[in-house]
Amino acid sequence: MGNRLTKLYTKTGDDGTTGLGDGSRTSKDSLRIEAVGTIDELNSWMGLLIAELSDNEPLIGPLTDIQHRLFDLGGELAVPGFQLIQPEMVSDLETLCDQLNDELPALKEFILPGGSKSAGLCHMARAVARRAERIIVALAKQEAVGDDLKHYINRLSDVLFVMARQLARRDGGQEVFWKSARTQ
Repeated sequence: MGNRLTKLYTKTGDDGTTGLGDGSRTSKDSLRIEAVGTIDELNSWMGLLIAELSDNEPLIGPLTDIQHRLFDLGGELAVPGFQLIQPEMVSDLETLCDQLNDELPALKEFILPGGSKSAGLCHMARAVARRAERIIVALAKQEAVGDDLKHYINRLSDVLFVMARQLARRDGGQEVFWKSARTQ
């Protein structure tokens, strides 16, 4: 593969617009660019989470796979009308979520983000995934967005919730259960 970037700055965005993968330009504050940027932020949180994990952590493989799919998802958002996220990617997340959740005790309480550093980072990624989903839903009301992309980001927040539960228990910590002001 040749060089992708020969020059890091182009000055073409100085007017407040940015180029999309189809050659068109859009405002840097458009919902599409907000969605792309939020997916980038999510991928960065995922990278930080992975860096926090020990080398033998079994979730590193699935988390790394998710990072690659997030790059695909951002690419799909950056090229209107293009589809990279496929139905089997959504199915893979559902299978992973079910497998990880089957290893956990039934959830009878609401959980607060935390329990361990890695669980907290996973909850942070989950919260950003939820924000990305809200932005993508808003974008889909204005422009075409693939159904598989919307399904993927929806399932991802569920997977990250279950992973956070796994990590809280693995790290020697424990899940932090919400105590309602009504029950204290």
